[in-house]
Amino acid sequence: MRASHADRERAVDVLRAGYGEGRLEKPEFDRRVERAYAARTVGELALLVADLPQGPVPHAVPAVPAVFLPVPRARVNGKAVASAVCGGLCLVTFGLTGIPAVVLGHAARAEIARTGEEGDGLALTGLALGWLANAAWAVLMFLSFALAVAFG
Repeated sequence: MRASHADRERAVDVLRAGYGEGRLEKPEFDRRVERAYAARTVGELALLVADLPQGPVPHAVPAVPAVFLPVPRARVNGKAVASAVCGGLCLVTFGLTGIPAVVLGHAARAEIARTGEEGDGLALTGLALGWLANAAWAVLMFLSFALAVAFG
């Protein structure tokens, strides 16, 4: 439904009340008022004031039916990304980032199980590469110790 001048003024009044109560910062208030005066439909006005306590503009219809709204994507866990990056850097750093890859991978998997975030594959990749690098260092240390004992 197209918005009338009165609809726009009601929306701006709700925005003014929200700004007066300290619910909006000045830059956000200015942007919303500008968008209210430029709004063509009642649905656009309803979106501008929907998060304020006085609610949406009266007789507003939803701007977009829920069927057409995008499906919210789960966030990728940051520790899982860091674990995969550290695991990948094991080749460049000669395995020095193996321990952070393992620690971050385990922490990420625990957070993913608790929060439902994405990134389990990244965490597993970091864990695998980190453990491989740590195992390679352990074997290298053992062999160097064994050779030092045998020939030294």
